[in-house]
Amino acid sequence: MTDASVWAVTIALIIALFIFDFAVVIRRPHEPTFKESVGWSLFYIGVAVVFGFFLHWWHADFPTAEYFAGYITEKSLSVDNLFVFLVIMTRFAVPPKYRSRVLLVGIAVALVLRGIFIAAGAAALDAFSALFYVFGAFLIYTAWGLAKEEPEDAATAEYEEGRMVRMVRKMYPVTDGYREGKIFVKENGRKLVTPMLLVMVAIGSTDVLFALDSIPAIFGLTQDPFIVFTANAFALLGLRQLYFLVQGLLQRLVYLHYGLAAILAFIGVKLVLHALHENNIPFINGGEGLHVVEISTVTSLAVICGILVIATVASLWATRNGEESAPPALEDEDGDTVAPRSGGASDGDSAAGEPKDNRN
Repeated sequence: MTDASVWAVTIALIIALFIFDFAVVIRRPHEPTFKESVGWSLFYIGVAVVFGFFLHWWHADFPTAEYFAGYITEKSLSVDNLFVFLVIMTRFAVPPKYRSRVLLVGIAVALVLRGIFIAAGAAALDAFSALFYVFGAFLIYTAWGLAKEEPEDAATAEYEEGRMVRMVRKMYPVTDGYREGKIFVKENGRKLVTPMLLVMVAIGSTDVLFALDSIPAIFGLTQDPFIVFTANAFALLGLRQLYFLVQGLLQRLVYLHYGLAAILAFIGVKLVLHALHENNIPFINGGEGLHVVEISTVTSLAVICGILVIATVASLWATRNGEESAPPALEDEDGDTVAPRSGGASDGDSAAGEPKDNRN
């Protein structure tokens, strides 16, 4: 899909949805209820589904199966991001009513950075087809690391200050509180930033770490940059609502990392098989392609959905009798209940950390 008008309309639609979402958040800062989160999550999933079927109706040759396989893969991998977002929110002690704004801005930053990654990845694959081997091997390696990860690792992630967060801290001093959700404030003649900015940057930049495996994963399903971008965009669009919808269930998804590992390994094998089929590396079969089995997109879609269903059902069954212990609540400067900090740092220090990416 290379039609410039289609790209322009699609990008305009995505921007309009972000603006609409941001307007809703700004108008009434609050922590969404479960019912509200369900409604908006279904809305954004519906938008993604309608978008796919509309393009299939409008353009008969549109690879609809590739789009949905990519969307489901990115959506499932984004759930893993929510573990880290939850840890970040707790570490930064973000007041509940400001979390929507933090997530939305962080996700917007992530989408821009992912767009750059996608453009670079598409250009690199066009120039160097051998990268399919690299992407495939990397996904299999990542899957192995993810499969070895303990379920509680996401909840006890270690923190280290990210480069982008350090850069912001060097540019501006940080306040010791959220200052009613403001990003910049002026106190005693000095321009300061609140932890709101740092946590937004942390979420956006941390998401890029996850893009290091999600982008190669979707390139294993399709090489169409349009599908790669739209699948990522629509998966990220509903991530804010999904956070509030599943935050209470995250600790119950104890086998999710096994499911995601299986998906990454499957796509990694698919990429290697594709690379062997299209081989032009001289020292492999004399630079000729090998007659190997290639996995179809429909098969990929079925396998991905099947793995997700099995991992989710198994997780919920295994934790059906478990009781989640709620951490003690704290109150912020406005009297709002907030999640407790890990450690005991002040607001200024707590906003400096980012979780290490344990998926590799």
